[in-house]
Amino acid sequence: MRAVWTDFAGVLTPPVGETVRSFCAAQGIEPDQYLGAMKVVGDRYGGDTMAPLDTPLITQDEWATQMEEVLAERYGVSADLSDFGAKWFADRRSNTEWVDWLRTLRRQGTFVGLVSNMVPAWDVHWRAMLPVAELFDDVVLSFEVGARKPEPAIFALAATRAGVPPRDCVLVDDLAKNCAGAQAAGWHAVHFTSTGEAVAELEPWIRR
Repeated sequence: MRAVWTDFAGVLTPPVGETVRSFCAAQGIEPDQYLGAMKVVGDRYGGDTMAPLDTPLITQDEWATQMEEVLAERYGVSADLSDFGAKWFADRRSNTEWVDWLRTLRRQGTFVGLVSNMVPAWDVHWRAMLPVAELFDDVVLSFEVGARKPEPAIFALAATRAGVPPRDCVLVDDLAKNCAGAQAAGWHAVHFTSTGEAVAELEPWIRR
């Protein structure tokens, strides 16, 4: 048996850049200001912009407060980022084409899992978007397992939970660095740019 592990943001959802633009428009923030503030806050905790949230190193509320302060000090922007998860996920759509393909794949007997760098406070939001029990044999989330992509530990754990060797696992992810991390751990990887291209790359591998 082979195991297909999908990322969440940018794969099971529209591209993250699209979400950023929509969120910023709703909050009255320019995307470059938002991303700049994320970098400033991320640098305080080691450089990865999402690590403070999805490891987690701080709570969502603490992160939001720091973001508001940076936006005000650096850009003169007054923003209310309280209850950030609800605002970030407002009107966020799932990639129904990818969801349908994964559902069919699992019904055909392939192991399907979700492996994501996920923020604890977002758990309720992403689960509301997807038929989790129907889609996935297992879910591996950074905040639950104490490791995050592209670290080797999260790939080793996911392969163990799938019950297959690393060479029989594939990661589908929109970030090249995560794909590289999976490959370094002995996995295959598909850099997701569109559902059609991902499916075309995966199907021959699954049938081997």
